[in-house]
Amino acid sequence: MTSAVFAIPGDINLPTGGYAYDRRMLALLPACSVTVRRLQLPAGYPAPSGADLDTTAAAFAGVPASSILLVDGLAYGAMPADVIDRARAPIVAMVHHPLCLEAGLSKARQDELYTLEKAALAKARRTIATSRATADTLVQDFAVPRERITVAEPGTERAARAVAASAAPHLVAVGSIVPRKAFDLLVRALGRLAHLDWRLTIAGPTDRSAAATRDLHAAIAATGLAPRVTIAGPLSETQLAALYATADIFVMSSLYEGYGMVLAEAMARGLPIVCTTGGAAADTVPDAAGLKVAPGDEAAFADAVGRVLRDTGLRRRMADAAWAAAQSLPRWEDTAAKIAAVIKEIAP
Repeated sequence: MTSAVFAIPGDINLPTGGYAYDRRMLALLPACSVTVRRLQLPAGYPAPSGADLDTTAAAFAGVPASSILLVDGLAYGAMPADVIDRARAPIVAMVHHPLCLEAGLSKARQDELYTLEKAALAKARRTIATSRATADTLVQDFAVPRERITVAEPGTERAARAVAASAAPHLVAVGSIVPRKAFDLLVRALGRLAHLDWRLTIAGPTDRSAAATRDLHAAIAATGLAPRVTIAGPLSETQLAALYATADIFVMSSLYEGYGMVLAEAMARGLPIVCTTGGAAADTVPDAAGLKVAPGDEAAFADAVGRVLRDTGLRRRMADAAWAAAQSLPRWEDTAAKIAAVIKEIAP
């Protein structure tokens, strides 16, 4: 069995797509003949303190050279070179999306993260990208040789198809309330459709960005949509499955996605989708299954949702296309097999 250590910052049980991906790999890599243990890094990433970096450097130095050090990009992209150089084991970087592309950052912070991540990726023996779009970005903007990148898209669990059961179409959005998800834009767009019948549920952590949460509530107040919008907060897998089961349309206003796991989850339920083209989202959703608009375009997003609300035939055709596309989405076992192959290839 090949040995690997998976370095992951913070609380791995947080309900985010990146942590869900990491949890799956920890569980499934052993079935691919890779023994793996988790190395817990400080929770301060992607804005580590000096003490966080010292702790990380010491932890890296403690990983034996005979192992492989797999590092989650939430931490790796924010590490200075002197921390990475403490590692004796070959490094595989896992990039969900480049850190500098997170919305809400100052230009100075974007530039700092870009410089750090570009230098860090140059030190990795191999890089895992969670979408083809992210791989393209790493090649074009971060100078990572394509032959050193492996695309391992997230897996998608097969699920029962959602059955619309309510008179008022139920719109569902899922994701942490952070600036990149642009939930305030979603609400403002729906404010243009107040004359139509619908209701919206937003599910996801509300404690990641006080500014984004404040902007969302301000948008709800300004549009007068409070009676029609539910902010459900973080949901368990069982609760989220129940929410998907009651949905009629999935909406995602995100400015950028490294893959968009929630889009694949929506397709697995046979839901028609309205989303943006930010990052990998345009590739994740087939054209027949979703209406896609440029990120940040409130009017275009409203127009797309309006079309799906008004045209039940279009909605049904999109739902059928989403359900059909979901049948060929990769499973988590496929994802683990790709990562295991990379680990075995460079194992000492």
